[in-house]
Amino acid sequence: MGLLDKFKDHFDKGEFGVARNKKLKSISSDFKKAFDLTLVFYKGNKIAEGTLTLAALDSRTTKKVVSADVNVKVKASMKVGEVEKLFDENFGVKVQIKDKSGKKLVPDKISLGEARREEY
Repeated sequence: MGLLDKFKDHFDKGEFGVARNKKLKSISSDFKKAFDLTLVFYKGNKIAEGTLTLAALDSRTTKKVVSADVNVKVKASMKVGEVEKLFDENFGVKVQIKDKSGKKLVPDKISLGEARREEY
C-alpha cells in the first residue's frame, strides 16, 4: 500500500441519501458502486432480504430503526468498523461490510480504501 493511495482515500467519498422507503438492495448497490465492497443489512442476526425497506425492516426487528431521512457521508479513508457504527447510530440497523464478492467479512480496523484494494 502506498502513501499516495492513503492520501487519495481521504478525498474519495460517496454520499448516500437513505430514506425509510428505499430498498436495502438499492442502498447496497449504491455502496458497491462507490467502494466496490458489499454492504449487508441484518434483521436481528439474520441477513435481511434486499427487497425490504428500512421501514419494513423496522417492523421485523426488536431494535428501533430510525425513521428520519439521513444523509450519510462515507469516505474511503474511514475504517470499516466506523462505517458499521455509523449505520447503527444513524439508522439503528446492523450492517457488515464484505469484500466485493460478498463472501468474506472485511476486518473492522482497515479502511474502505484498503479493503477495496484488498490490502488485508
